Amino acid sequence: MTIIKPAGSDPAPRPKRRTFSPEYKLRIVAEYDAAPKNEKGAVLRRERLYHSHVKEWRAARDAGTLEKLVDQRTSPARPKRSAAEAENEKLRRQVERLEKELAHNKAALEVTEKASALLA
Repeated sequence: MTIIKPAGSDPAPRPKRRTFSPEYKLRIVAEYDAAPKNEKGAVLRRERLYHSHVKEWRAARDAGTLEKLVDQRTSPARPKRSAAEAENEKLRRQVERLEKELAHNKAALEVTEKASALLA
């Protein structure tokens, strides 16, 4: 029995392009260069990279243009928030959630008190 799928229904989601920070690129190039000849492939396999990545990053490092290798298409549309702002936003959401939970619990407690008063 053959299952026929309708055209245009791709079950696999589109993969996201990986991005690498300049610090990561410098670290990998240094680690690759320091590795013995027979262990360079292990570094590439572990990081799921190709030799062409290292060659490109090394050339950029030597030319002093490593910052320009950051893919601008994948950069965030809005600037990153500071750690303090992110923490504040996280805590605000947590407070809102706990306040809703508290109001729900108070309402449930009132209902049980009224029910026990009626039964008494």
